[in-house]
Amino acid sequence: MNEIEEARILGRVDRLQSAYVDCIDNDRLESWQEFFTEECLYRILPRESYLNGWPAGLMHCEGRGMLRDRILSLRRANIYEPHWYRHLVSSMRLKGEEQGGWRLHTNFAIVRTMRTGEQSLFVAGFYDDVVVEQAGKLLFRERTVVLDSNRVDTLLVIPV
Repeated sequence: MNEIEEARILGRVDRLQSAYVDCIDNDRLESWQEFFTEECLYRILPRESYLNGWPAGLMHCEGRGMLRDRILSLRRANIYEPHWYRHLVSSMRLKGEEQGGWRLHTNFAIVRTMRTGEQSLFVAGFYDDVVVEQAGKLLFRERTVVLDSNRVDTLLVIPV
């Protein structure tokens, strides 16, 4: 792949990433699953689990149905103190082509704001993604959220 093609792909994927974090940061969570293929994988792992190939993590969703259930549970069943996220993401790095798509790496940090106004660094880490094109639209086939720490100070309610 030449530099022009890589830049074109990265530009398109950057728009996908920007729309994804905007959806979460602005509490449009019912639209979150639309960023994924129907047969997707979304998981959150601590760095140690990721590096050792251990599949168990903090969250594991296979398919859009599980993503929809996650948001339905968040809205109707979970009890938690209201809070909001603000994602800070690096430029994406294209790691190569994979199974008809592209593997990408993006660093991130998330600031959490509580209803009281208190703000803190919630989590930091990186996204290990596989993005594919379906019907002219880029979607995440896999999104592995790798947290730098295995300690999260509260329930992971809102998607990362």
